[in-house]
Amino acid sequence: MSEHAPLLKTENVVVEYGSRRKPNRVLHEVSLDVGAGECVGLVGESGSGKSTLGKAILGLVPVAGGRIEFDGRDITHLKGRARRELASEIQVVFQDPYGSLNPMMTVGEILSEPLSTAGTGRTEARRIVSEMLERVNLPGNVLDRYPSEFSGGQRQRIAIARALVRRPRLIICDEPVSALDLTTQATVLDLLIELQRDTGVSYLFVSHDLGVVRRICHRVAVMYRGDLVEIGDGEQVTRDPQHPYSRRLLAASPVADPARQAERRAEWLELREAHVTA
Repeated sequence: MSEHAPLLKTENVVVEYGSRRKPNRVLHEVSLDVGAGECVGLVGESGSGKSTLGKAILGLVPVAGGRIEFDGRDITHLKGRARRELASEIQVVFQDPYGSLNPMMTVGEILSEPLSTAGTGRTEARRIVSEMLERVNLPGNVLDRYPSEFSGGQRQRIAIARALVRRPRLIICDEPVSALDLTTQATVLDLLIELQRDTGVSYLFVSHDLGVVRRICHRVAVMYRGDLVEIGDGEQVTRDPQHPYSRRLLAASPVADPARQAERRAEWLELREAHVTA
């Protein structure tokens, strides 16, 4: 649990796909919290359920059991207007910087749309959008340009600016740097750290890479086949994990040193073999 009163809290959350007669349970009573101003990493391989938990919090998949609270309020089954109003408090940055922005809209239109929906006037919206672009290190003259004119890293900064324009208290970052090269990853992670320091926003940071979450997260939770198998201090979990699956993830994380990378590869193969034969 966070040392602070949780801003976000999931209690025994269950998500199932498929029919009622043959449900496929993808989350098994998952309990997790995120404090105000905290970054919690949610790590696991593809299919572990980490992105599904993010979607459940956003109301994009139905919750079959358990409870989700935001600032002490039950949001588990919010729909319609109540769910739309919650968008001012909870936002998301998706994985794909090429698919998450409407190619038919200019940057100014993309960033102004959430403000217009909330009733913000055009002049005030333009001021807020310009301020957000400056915060993500993009010049104001990009307002009339289209997403296709930008690199992947620049598009992700635009997506981050869009998430911030309504000043949310929580942003769910769903693999926000996995589609970027290593240098651009570092730039975007540094930006997210700076924005959190300046605004106090909380992050639920979904990733498959322990090396990435080590850089940004205060605490880390590891998911395996729909279960949380380890949670703790970010430095401890990403450098000395206790669960065998967490150790496999660490061994799979790339490093710049070829010799160390070869050691990690051998360690990963050994851990995988032990898991298969267990």
